[in-house]
Amino acid sequence: MYTIGQVSEMFSLPVSTLRYYDKEGLFPGMERQSGIRKFSERELEALRVIECLKRSGLEIKEIKQFMEWCVEGASTYPERKKLFEARRKAVEEEMLRLQKTLDMLRFKCWYYDTAMQDGSEDRLSEMIPDDLPPEIKKLYDNAHS
Repeated sequence: MYTIGQVSEMFSLPVSTLRYYDKEGLFPGMERQSGIRKFSERELEALRVIECLKRSGLEIKEIKQFMEWCVEGASTYPERKKLFEARRKAVEEEMLRLQKTLDMLRFKCWYYDTAMQDGSEDRLSEMIPDDLPPEIKKLYDNAHS
């Protein structure tokens, strides 16, 4: 069993956030000793899932719905799976957008390194888009697709 302070430190979350989650019902069945919250492995796993769902873009009210489904039992497996599939798809789409952004940043770093070495952008202007080095062309193409 862990105290709220220990869990706060483990997850780098403010104690106030953990209290809020508890108040919102995200830790159903949490044990208390003399009114003090005691976090078990069950609450730690719930917190891992809560933080994952938050990072994937869900709001607390949607996470609360998920936790309610968990309490309801096996009959809600289809809803829970659908939720995770939707979040997975959203995260995969965001990763593709971020990869395009990263490729543009990498291309521009190469571009300005080359321009500084050459002292101008003249040679670069002639290279774009078809005569770029293969690894740079790949970055360029993805960033511009």
